[in-house]
Amino acid sequence: MNPKVILLILFLINLFNYIDRQVLFAVFPLLSEDLNLNDGQLGLLGSVFMIVYTLTAPIIAYFADRSPRQIWVSACAVLWSGATALTGMAKDFYHIAIARSFIGVGEAGFTSVSPSLAAEGFKPELRARILAILGLALPLGSAFGYLLGGLIGQHYGWRIAFYALSIPGFLLAFWALIYIKDKRQIQNTEQIKLTNYLQFFKSKSFVYLCLGEAMATFTLGGLAAWMPTYFHRYYGFTVAQAGTYFGALIIIAGIIGTLGGGILADFLIKITKKAYFYTTLLGYAIALPFGLLGLLCENQTLALICFGIAMSFVFLQTGALNAAIISITSLKIRSMAFALNIFIIHALGDAISPMTIGKISQTFDLHLAVLVAIIFLLPAIAFCYLAARTFKGQEL
Repeated sequence: MNPKVILLILFLINLFNYIDRQVLFAVFPLLSEDLNLNDGQLGLLGSVFMIVYTLTAPIIAYFADRSPRQIWVSACAVLWSGATALTGMAKDFYHIAIARSFIGVGEAGFTSVSPSLAAEGFKPELRARILAILGLALPLGSAFGYLLGGLIGQHYGWRIAFYALSIPGFLLAFWALIYIKDKRQIQNTEQIKLTNYLQFFKSKSFVYLCLGEAMATFTLGGLAAWMPTYFHRYYGFTVAQAGTYFGALIIIAGIIGTLGGGILADFLIKITKKAYFYTTLLGYAIALPFGLLGLLCENQTLALICFGIAMSFVFLQTGALNAAIISITSLKIRSMAFALNIFIIHALGDAISPMTIGKISQTFDLHLAVLVAIIFLLPAIAFCYLAARTFKGQEL
């Protein structure tokens, strides 16, 4: 097997992972009008996905560390693609919530196993860069979700958007199943237990890393759910325009920030073993003031530029933090490490932020709600500093 081909397969699956996840947010205004949903219900739809995603990741990772991982990659892609198609058939809030739940199960399984599977075929000094390439699917997939969701939704209806974007996942799942072979020696079932999750809490750097990423995920998840609607309400953009502008921002910011962060972290790792944490800390620290400035700008062009710069620096974390998890943990429990990381960052982050922002928006206004989301970068900076300070090398 060629590790570059494996990386390509995982990247493409990850791309549609985020496309299928984010398309919902692009059509919020259409759902609101067609199904008579308020901001609180729309926010809850975003949170339902993340709650299920968060809860199921540790369970799937437990079994993935005991069985061939390509099976989980393929099965999970089929599951979330099917659930995406079913979303287009929904008749009310509850139908969409159920479909989003199954999307959460599928994507949780894939995200738990894909980072280690992608990185293991490459040299350790290239890990941040390789994981940044895999993570580039986040901004690109999110952007395409907004762009395609907004355009297809406005011109053909929101149901067609879900139907069309579900198809590639099935094809990619088949490719993964026939090409990828897990070379890892499967551990004896008695060696890995669910109680192994407790050992991760012995590592202060791992816990602080997860808490810092959780705070930043609250920000990112909240903005991902509500910024297209923010552009629609405050800048007067149509649904398609809002998706296009925000999607373009994510593409530009994601490419610059994600690849830049991976290259920077791999360069700094030659100087300090804490490079992955410092790269992330730098991104959060620069992103915060630019995000706040974007809210204060009355000129929409300047506001978009400020938001774009802020997102670029937040994306510095993408490859660096995944590489940090690999550097802290041993191979036999790595899927569990990523799963616990998923559980913490989403349980405290974007499992609650879309719903929280929706409630604040409904009670006060969306401008204040977005401000609250951006302020969560402050504790992210603090926890990232503590993670760097306590890191001593591979601990688990």
